[in-house]
Amino acid sequence: MSTPARKRLMRDFKRLQQDPPAGISGAPQDNNIMLWNAVIFGPDDTPWDGGTFKLTLQFTEDYPNKPPTVRFVSRMFHPNIYADGSICLDILQNQWSPIYDVAAILTSIQDPNLSLTLSLLCDPNPNSPANSEAARMFSENKREYNRRVREIVEQSWTAD
Repeated sequence: MSTPARKRLMRDFKRLQQDPPAGISGAPQDNNIMLWNAVIFGPDDTPWDGGTFKLTLQFTEDYPNKPPTVRFVSRMFHPNIYADGSICLDILQNQWSPIYDVAAILTSIQDPNLSLTLSLLCDPNPNSPANSEAARMFSENKREYNRRVREIVEQSWTAD
Protein backbone atom coordinates (compact mmCIF):
# COMPACT_ATOMS: atom_id res chain seq x y z
CA MET A 1 0.00 0.00 0.00
CA SER A 2 1.45 3.32 -1.05
CA THR A 3 0.25 6.21 1.08
CA PRO A 4 1.41 9.86 0.95
CA ALA A 5 3.58 9.24 4.04
CA ARG A 6 5.24 6.19 2.48
CA LYS A 7 5.85 8.00 -0.82
CA ARG A 8 7.44 10.88 1.07
CA LEU A 9 9.64 8.49 3.08
CA MET A 10 10.81 6.82 -0.13
CA ARG A 11 11.72 10.27 -1.46
CA ASP A 12 13.52 11.13 1.80
CA PHE A 13 15.45 7.84 1.57
CA LYS A 14 16.48 8.45 -2.06
CA ARG A 15 17.64 11.94 -1.19
CA LEU A 16 19.61 10.68 1.80
CA GLN A 17 21.32 8.07 -0.40
CA GLN A 18 22.11 10.49 -3.24
CA ASP A 19 23.24 13.43 -1.12
CA PRO A 20 24.05 12.25 2.39
CA PRO A 21 25.00 14.96 4.90
CA ALA A 22 28.45 14.45 6.46
CA GLY A 23 28.48 12.23 9.52
CA ILE A 24 24.93 10.95 9.11
CA SER A 25 23.39 7.81 7.73
CA GLY A 26 19.90 6.42 7.89
CA ALA A 27 17.73 3.83 6.22
CA PRO A 28 14.39 2.14 6.71
CA GLN A 29 14.41 -1.31 8.30
CA ASP A 30 14.25 -4.11 5.75
CA ASN A 31 10.52 -4.57 5.55
CA ASN A 32 9.21 -1.40 7.18
CA ILE A 33 9.52 2.04 5.57
CA MET A 34 7.88 3.53 8.70
CA LEU A 35 10.73 2.50 11.02
CA TRP A 36 14.27 3.72 10.35
CA ASN A 37 17.67 3.08 11.87
CA ALA A 38 20.15 5.93 11.80
CA VAL A 39 23.71 6.64 12.88
CA ILE A 40 25.13 10.03 13.78
CA PHE A 41 28.86 10.60 14.17
CA GLY A 42 29.86 13.04 16.88
CA PRO A 43 30.84 16.41 15.37
CA ASP A 44 34.58 17.13 15.05
CA ASP A 45 36.28 19.35 17.63
CA THR A 46 33.54 18.81 20.22
CA PRO A 47 33.38 16.51 23.24
CA TRP A 48 31.23 14.23 21.02
CA ASP A 49 34.04 13.88 18.42
CA GLY A 50 34.63 10.25 17.44
CA GLY A 51 31.35 8.91 18.81
CA THR A 52 28.94 6.80 16.78
CA PHE A 53 25.41 7.10 18.07
CA LYS A 54 22.53 4.92 16.94
CA LEU A 55 18.96 6.21 16.72
CA THR A 56 15.57 4.99 15.60
CA LEU A 57 12.94 7.08 13.83
CA GLN A 58 9.33 5.89 13.98
CA PHE A 59 7.01 7.51 11.46
CA THR A 60 3.22 7.51 11.31
CA GLU A 61 0.86 7.88 8.37
CA ASP A 62 0.62 11.57 9.37
CA TYR A 63 4.23 12.21 8.22
CA PRO A 64 5.30 14.79 7.05
CA ASN A 65 2.51 16.74 8.76
CA LYS A 66 3.59 15.27 12.11
CA PRO A 67 7.18 14.61 13.19
CA PRO A 68 8.54 11.12 13.75
CA THR A 69 9.40 9.79 17.20
CA VAL A 70 13.19 9.93 17.35
CA ARG A 71 15.12 8.02 20.03
CA PHE A 72 18.76 7.37 20.76
CA VAL A 73 19.42 3.65 21.05
CA SER A 74 22.98 4.43 22.22
CA ARG A 75 23.40 5.44 25.84
CA MET A 76 23.61 9.24 26.07
CA PHE A 77 24.50 11.81 28.71
CA HIS A 78 22.95 15.07 27.58
CA PRO A 79 20.67 17.73 29.09
CA ASN A 80 18.02 17.29 26.38
CA ILE A 81 17.96 13.50 26.07
CA TYR A 82 15.78 11.43 28.42
CA ALA A 83 16.94 8.19 30.04
CA ASP A 84 14.87 6.21 27.49
CA GLY A 85 16.70 7.93 24.61
CA SER A 86 13.87 10.22 23.57
CA ILE A 87 14.89 13.73 22.60
CA CYS A 88 13.66 17.10 23.77
CA LEU A 89 14.15 19.15 20.59
CA ASP A 90 11.85 21.91 19.37
CA ILE A 91 11.70 20.77 15.73
CA LEU A 92 10.47 17.37 16.91
CA GLN A 93 7.69 19.05 18.88
CA ASN A 94 6.19 22.53 18.58
CA GLN A 95 8.55 23.83 15.85
CA TRP A 96 7.92 20.93 13.45
CA SER A 97 7.35 21.75 9.79
CA PRO A 98 6.55 19.42 6.87
CA ILE A 99 9.54 20.92 5.01
CA TYR A 100 11.85 18.93 7.31
CA ASP A 101 12.90 15.58 5.92
CA VAL A 102 14.89 12.76 7.48
CA ALA A 103 18.20 14.41 6.55
CA ALA A 104 17.13 17.70 8.18
CA ILE A 105 16.03 15.90 11.35
CA LEU A 106 19.29 13.99 11.73
CA THR A 107 21.38 17.04 10.82
CA SER A 108 19.64 19.20 13.40
CA ILE A 109 20.60 16.66 16.06
CA GLN A 110 24.22 16.38 14.89
CA ASP A 111 25.52 19.49 13.11
CA PRO A 112 26.78 22.43 15.19
CA ASN A 113 26.89 24.79 12.18
CA LEU A 114 23.31 24.32 11.11
CA SER A 115 21.33 27.51 10.66
CA LEU A 116 17.98 25.67 10.72
CA THR A 117 18.08 25.22 14.48
CA LEU A 118 20.62 24.94 17.23
CA SER A 119 22.45 21.67 17.17
CA LEU A 120 21.19 19.46 19.94
CA LEU A 121 24.46 17.65 20.73
CA CYS A 122 26.79 20.65 20.87
CA ASP A 123 24.41 23.34 22.02
CA PRO A 124 22.10 21.89 24.64
CA ASN A 125 19.37 23.88 26.30
CA PRO A 126 19.87 23.33 30.05
CA ASN A 127 16.69 25.35 30.75
CA SER A 128 14.52 22.61 29.28
CA PRO A 129 16.19 19.55 30.79
CA ALA A 130 15.25 15.99 30.02
CA ASN A 131 18.24 14.88 32.12
CA SER A 132 18.55 17.19 35.11
CA GLU A 133 21.94 15.82 36.18
CA ALA A 134 23.43 16.49 32.73
CA ALA A 135 21.81 19.94 32.62
CA ARG A 136 23.20 20.90 36.02
CA MET A 137 26.66 19.62 35.14
CA PHE A 138 26.60 21.38 31.75
CA SER A 139 25.81 24.68 33.52
CA GLU A 140 27.96 24.32 36.63
CA ASN A 141 30.89 22.03 35.81
CA LYS A 142 31.64 21.95 32.07
CA ARG A 143 34.86 19.99 32.58
CA GLU A 144 33.07 17.13 34.38
CA TYR A 145 30.24 17.26 31.82
CA ASN A 146 32.75 16.93 28.96
CA ARG A 147 34.45 14.03 30.77
CA ARG A 148 31.10 12.20 31.06
CA VAL A 149 30.41 12.86 27.36
CA ARG A 150 33.83 11.38 26.48
CA GLU A 151 32.87 8.24 28.46
CA ILE A 152 29.68 7.96 26.40
CA VAL A 153 31.70 8.42 23.19
CA GLU A 154 34.07 5.59 24.19
CA GLN A 155 31.11 3.34 25.08
CA SER A 156 29.63 4.05 21.63
CA TRP A 157 32.60 2.26 20.03
CA THR A 158 31.90 -1.03 21.74
CA ALA A 159 28.12 -0.99 22.17
CA ASP A 160 26.04 -3.21 19.90
